[in-house]
Amino acid sequence: MQMDARHNTGKFVIRVYGILINDRKEVLLSDEYRFGMEMTKFPGGGLKFGEGPEDCIRREAIEEFGQPVDIISHFYTTGFYQEAMFFDNHQLISIYYRISLPDPVSFNIAGKPFDFPELIDGSQSFRWKDINELTSDDLTFPVDKVVAEILRNKFKTGKG
Repeated sequence: MQMDARHNTGKFVIRVYGILINDRKEVLLSDEYRFGMEMTKFPGGGLKFGEGPEDCIRREAIEEFGQPVDIISHFYTTGFYQEAMFFDNHQLISIYYRISLPDPVSFNIAGKPFDFPELIDGSQSFRWKDINELTSDDLTFPVDKVVAEILRNKFKTGKG
């Protein structure tokens, strides 16, 4: 099979996310303002060269939550072509892990979406969302929307 030039010159963006579920079957969502837009996604971020995906989610947890996480299991990796939204000629690969907190939550949990004082680049707040009420419309990005549906279906059947 011959590939066109696009497949030979593109680059990859790899993102790693944590699926944190509390004892009330709520999942943690991150509301953020970046690149001039509001976005709702799962907590996590970009893989850095030289780090493994599990190292990435551990680092991101310290950066975003200010506390460590334990990795329970791999949950999902993008299984389809997804162009990266913020980078031309880049393919996005997203890796999701089920994570837990070894200690009680010590970061702020918001009561409403986008609960930050002003819209400045890098603003972020966290909130819980009942998995049974979670829909793809709650998330901004295409891969997160797929994961939201998988998560809801998995917990709906009691396999969570």
